[in-house]
Formats: sequence, C-alpha cells, structure tokens
Amino acid sequence: MKKLILLAMTILVLTSGGFTQPAAAESLRVGCECTYFPFNYRTNDGVLTGYDIDVAKGIIGIIGADVKFVCQKWDGMIPALLANKFDLIIASMSITEKRMQKIDFSIPYRISVGQFVGKKGANLDLFNKDGSPNPANFKGLKVGIERATTYENWISANVPSANILLYDTNEALYLDLQNGRTDVIMTNPMKAFLKFLSKDKGKNFGFVSPPLDDPKIFGVGVGVGIAKGREDLLKRINSALKSLIQDGSLEKYSLKYFPFAIHNEKWEGVE
Repeated sequence: MKKLILLAMTILVLTSGGFTQPAAAESLRVGCECTYFPFNYRTNDGVLTGYDIDVAKGIIGIIGADVKFVCQKWDGMIPALLANKFDLIIASMSITEKRMQKIDFSIPYRISVGQFVGKKGANLDLFNKDGSPNPANFKGLKVGIERATTYENWISANVPSANILLYDTNEALYLDLQNGRTDVIMTNPMKAFLKFLSKDKGKNFGFVSPPLDDPKIFGVGVGVGIAKGREDLLKRINSALKSLIQDGSLEKYSLKYFPFAIHNEKWEGVE
C-alpha cells in the first residue's frame, strides 16, 4: 500500500510540473560593425571590444540577459534590425528624425559631432569666425566621407558645391587623405584623434574646423536602436542607461579610450 501511495505522489509531482526545467535566461542579440575603432572593433587577438561594447554589456548586465554580438556592415544595419537579424543596434548610431521614422531609440549614451581633418598649414579657411561654413572655399574641394553617414547629410545641406568622395571604411578614408586623393575628410573627432592624428602617419594632419554640433543632422546624440513595438524592452534599456550615467559607469567606459568623457551628464529624459 505504501508503495502505491509513493508511486501516486511521484506521478502527481511529475504531471503538476514539480520537476520542470528552469526558464532559459533572456538572450539579446546586438548588432555592430566590429570594425569601428575605438567604439566597436576586434583586438589583434580577435576579442570584440570598444566603448559601444562596454555600454552594451553594461546595459544587458543590468537587465539580466545574455548577450550575443552580431557583426553587420554599416549601410545594412537598420535593414538587418528590421529583418530580425538582431534585437538591438549598439554601434554609435546617431539619433536622427530620419532614422526615427524607421526605428526607436533609447536615451543617448554618447555625444554626436563631426569635424574636418586636413593637412597642416593648408590655410583652407573653410569656416568663418562664428563657426559657420564658408561655401566659397568648399567649391570643388575633394571631401572624403564614409558612405551612409550623417556627415554626408551635413555636406549636402551646408556645402553642396564640395566634391564628395564616398568610402566604405574609415581605413580607406585615412589612406586617401594621406595619399592626397582627398583634400579633407569629415569624421568623428574622437576616433580621428585616436586612430590617425595621434599616430606617426597623421603627424602632418590636424583638425581644420571647429567641432560641428548640428542636432538637426547629427541628432541629439548616439543611442541604442530598437525595432518599433518593443516598448517594454526600450523602457528597461533606458532605465539601465540612467543607472550607468548616474553611477559613473559611462564616464569609466569613456576614460578607457579617451582622456575625457564623451557623454553629457544630463540628457533630456534622464532624471
């Protein structure tokens, strides 16, 4: 009789879910270029690292999910997100009105500016004292920029008379500047300093413009991209980012790669 009771109790436990497997941890796939130094790139040992990678790990660590990084070429980043190739874009993507028509963004985690780099002593006089561009001096100037970026939009809107040369990678951008195939390039000043200007190959070059902060084109900053309709996940990401700002983690991530912080202490929507 005791054996029958024990058998019945065992069946009851099994059928009632007493021995069900624990729920699998949430997993989030993050899209990035994997070649964009110093924000998301591979070391010589093949380890994916950079400011964006630190931010992604910080956010997803707070959320409590597992993270998987997916490498994606820049001009296909948003289409790949919309095709469900990954869940988030954490790839130094500026928040702009045009992009927000297709996807949603978190609050910013990095500033977004552009700056021109050219040969020292060239006396190009591309900008006036008030920081506005001098269109006459851009006429016919060979300007190198990376394809499908906000820098291309800035050139088209402000100095359309410039001769735009488009590049698929930043490496080719710097190489053609060195070889004289372009007169100037427009790019991210943080990356330009670390990868080019601070190196021996960039010793004859420097910034030939002020930092250009145009929210209408560059956006209010860089954010996490996410497909529309995922409001609950977006709220969790924003909450995690607020924590990273307030506890000093974003500044800590910055100082690993730059001698200064690259985020604002206060963003709209961050309390």
